[in-house]
Amino acid sequence: MLSRYEIISASVSSIYHDIQKIQRTEMGKYGLKGPHAQCLLAMSRFPQGVTAARLCEICEKDKAAISRTLAELEQAGMIHRQTQNGSRYRANLTLTEQGQAAARTVGETARLAVEQAGQGFDDAQREIFYHVLGMIADNLHTICKDGLKTETESNLL
Repeated sequence: MLSRYEIISASVSSIYHDIQKIQRTEMGKYGLKGPHAQCLLAMSRFPQGVTAARLCEICEKDKAAISRTLAELEQAGMIHRQTQNGSRYRANLTLTEQGQAAARTVGETARLAVEQAGQGFDDAQREIFYHVLGMIADNLHTICKDGLKTETESNLL
């Protein structure tokens, strides 16, 4: 019998792998890579622009990964960078028309993927699922930040 750890670990890994495959497929249409999808979608929520620092927070990626992604998106003509005081990291980043079109396509693909992946759930089940998934993510984040508690420490909570 599989343990809860094995079930969640394998399931999360499988979901992540499939999300990456969908992103690669969609971004390949634009000659881009899968990680660009998340950045484009995040930027589409900020029509007035967003900084690389804020994208790091939103996408939960480190500065180096976001910098690489932004350089590639800029080279592909997907984003415009308006530097402030010569700092590329603090620059205001906006999507070009081409970037906006790509973000719309990626957003629609993401919507369809989530809709189809959630087939068989009613609204109440979907709400519970996302609530529980969020709790698991928050708990794992706390464990990564604070470390695991012993059973004795956990029982005291």
